[in-house]
Amino acid sequence: MTTPPICDYEGSDYQTSFWDQGGREYEDRTEAIALKRLLPQRGHLLLELGAGAGRNTPRYRGFERIVLLDYSRTQLEQAQRRLGKSDQYVYVAADVYRLPFIPGLFDAATMIRTLHHMVDAPKALGQVKNVLRSDGVFILEFANKQNLKAILRYVLGRQSWSPFTLESIEFAKLNFDFHPKAIRKLLTDLGLAIEKTLTLSYFRIGFLKRVVPTSILVFLDSVFQWTGAWWQLSPSVFVKARVIGRDASPIPPLGEDAILSYFKCPDCDYSPLMERQDYFECLNCTKKWGVKDGIYDFREPM
Repeated sequence: MTTPPICDYEGSDYQTSFWDQGGREYEDRTEAIALKRLLPQRGHLLLELGAGAGRNTPRYRGFERIVLLDYSRTQLEQAQRRLGKSDQYVYVAADVYRLPFIPGLFDAATMIRTLHHMVDAPKALGQVKNVLRSDGVFILEFANKQNLKAILRYVLGRQSWSPFTLESIEFAKLNFDFHPKAIRKLLTDLGLAIEKTLTLSYFRIGFLKRVVPTSILVFLDSVFQWTGAWWQLSPSVFVKARVIGRDASPIPPLGEDAILSYFKCPDCDYSPLMERQDYFECLNCTKKWGVKDGIYDFREPM
């Protein structure tokens, strides 16, 4: 099956170079505040899309089990080293355009700093909606093309593209900014009701981060986040949406033996899969999907 191009972080030191040593404490702490404000306090099963090395995963502690999904196996291996192997965490290497989960499985999902790599955002978000339960919560972060810096550059003639048009802009290879109105329409068309919008990283300016204490910037950002209810002019926007118009799904089992029941074949959508010694087999199309060192690999069949 052909899918849109994938931005693959295989072998990347992104967690170390960008987050741990890249001067991103301000951004990390403001995202933690936004997630705390938007996430349900508790839940059964959460899907973390674009989990990477598990930076945000501990912030979902109210959920009984968390499925970390990333296309990069090495990112998931870093997450394993950070979080450990336990029944609480399930590590899945897969393509967001071909999610290997049965419909209506999760009662919550997050996609943080991931949508901006999506060539086909409608297809990716449609996949997410399909795996959410009735009344399921979706926390989406996206890079905002209508931010103050982009507006100023456009007015001064320093960039050619308009921040006010609805189409996405690819500002670097496989890196996209989206207009807030376009994202709202996309979520609504998919059957998701938007409940809350927060705007983040108003002070994502190198000079400010060097001269102003991080705690002050974080406090100011936490106040400005609420302005997302009226306008979206920051580089990063968080949206809380909820699935509507779907029949209720049974609560998924959480025992270790229940993990197999979560999956379907990403190529033909058949479930359940048959568990073998080191792979899952689809009895419909006969494709085999590997399981190695606690990571379920649905990117390419064996």
